[in-house]
Amino acid sequence: MSSFTTALDAVLGHLEVTRLHGRTLKASRSALAALRASTETVPTLAAPPAPPPVAASAPSAVAPVALVPPAPVQVAPAPKPSEPKPASAPAVPLSKAERLAAMRSRTASCVLCPHLAESRKSVVFGVGDPDARLMFVGEAPGADEDVQGEPFVGRAGQLLTKIIQTMGFARDEVYIANILKCRPDTPGQSYGNRAPTNEEMQTCLPYLEEQIDIIRPEVLVALGGTAVRGLLGGEPKITSVRGRWHDFRGIPLMPTFHPSFLLRPENESKKRLTWEDMLSVKERLGLEITERERRYFLPKAAPAGE
Repeated sequence: MSSFTTALDAVLGHLEVTRLHGRTLKASRSALAALRASTETVPTLAAPPAPPPVAASAPSAVAPVALVPPAPVQVAPAPKPSEPKPASAPAVPLSKAERLAAMRSRTASCVLCPHLAESRKSVVFGVGDPDARLMFVGEAPGADEDVQGEPFVGRAGQLLTKIIQTMGFARDEVYIANILKCRPDTPGQSYGNRAPTNEEMQTCLPYLEEQIDIIRPEVLVALGGTAVRGLLGGEPKITSVRGRWHDFRGIPLMPTFHPSFLLRPENESKKRLTWEDMLSVKERLGLEITERERRYFLPKAAPAGE
């Protein structure tokens, strides 16, 4: 019996009990009997038939495949590690002396001032210790310097050497150079000197600046007004700037009188002023100054009783 029939019998039974208890039903007994009878003719739902088995297809005839071994792979040999190149030795910086020597070779053929190059006998480069603490700068070579190729070798140079020695140095312990490397020409004159022009000094000044940059002295001394103008520019009077410290490219600069100026008899009193400038230089260098040195060129005291 299906679950539908079972449920229908339960409903019909319940209706029958309800009728027996006197309750009104809208369907007659005969109608209910007919309803039950009709349910017995309702076919039950059958499960769908299973699909027919699929016949296995016969294997197709496939030609056998011959197995060919793969071609061997050509493997390139690993490159041999290259041998390390020997490390080159680090470049050794040139010494001050070597740099000055190379610079001297360049200036020897300088023709930036054609008129000076034509009239000169030599390029007066400079002399002294490349490691000097003290450097003197003059204006230009004279006739003696032009012949010998060395600055300050005439009468003014001899006085400068005495000043240097009195300060406690040997001449070859300091460095001496000029603003101009060539003697200023004196056309039409058989003797004498002239001061260099501003144009000549500006043309030659880079050589002196390079020398100073190589040597890097602790103190510079400018000898005379022309040297002061070449280093500091402008038109300063030596009498107004000497004895006071100035600065040139970070180096203390002391202007003082040129030795040739001191050789004139009327300027004998100026030797004491020049010496006071040199005492200031010694103090800047941290050198001891004796009492005797402090009394140089001072008027001697008159004897007692006079």
